[in-house]
Amino acid sequence: MGILIRLVITAISLWIATVVIDGISLTTDSTAGKVGTLLAVAVIFGLVNAILRPIIKLLGCGLYVLTLGLIALVVNGLLFMLTSWIAGQLDLGFHVDNFWPSAVLGALLVGIVSWLLNMLVPDGD
Repeated sequence: MGILIRLVITAISLWIATVVIDGISLTTDSTAGKVGTLLAVAVIFGLVNAILRPIIKLLGCGLYVLTLGLIALVVNGLLFMLTSWIAGQLDLGFHVDNFWPSAVLGALLVGIVSWLLNMLVPDGD
């Protein structure tokens, strides 16, 4: 149940990013299509982050230390662009126009909103 709640939270965060940031678009017409697309993109975003982020952190450990963690903004933006590309390959109506500022700000906004919403959800402890 917790995974489904986190999935919905990520989908809501993605929707907020499409509303707030100009370069991120959701091109589905119906409401049900938008919800389905956002849930599918949330799954893709979660899988991309779960699989690639630890590998990138391990390989780029020196860059994280050298830049005091600011390279994480670039990595998050690139992972967000990868999510958009995968969604495009699957014919989902989610698209990020460019790396700066759309992908970087979108990833930052999704991270902050997800963090805030996850704080409101009890974790079962």
